[in-house]
Amino acid sequence: MLPITENQTIMSYIEIVGILAAIFTTVANIPQAIKVIRTRSTKSLSAVTYSFLFMGMVLWVLYGIERKDIPIIVTNSIAGLLCGIILTMKLIGLYNNRKDIETFSK
Repeated sequence: MLPITENQTIMSYIEIVGILAAIFTTVANIPQAIKVIRTRSTKSLSAVTYSFLFMGMVLWVLYGIERKDIPIIVTNSIAGLLCGIILTMKLIGLYNNRKDIETFSK
């Protein structure tokens, strides 16, 4: 067995930083998703922000697939799913509010 050099650590420090960053950004979506699911309220959330966030996560997954980077694929898939749930509920809320406004204006 060849000795491991300084540049050939089992997992480099930068990989650990990347994995930790991915975990933190994924976990950050959980409280918001739980709150939206429980309260069924997305009134204070921006559809534009969540649209951009969701598309960014989809692109990260595609990037991870191209690079065969499992941590990027897994964490952004989970975060994208949570973000997609929030975005879907926001868009449903906007649609329902639009229908309510049309009903009241007639």
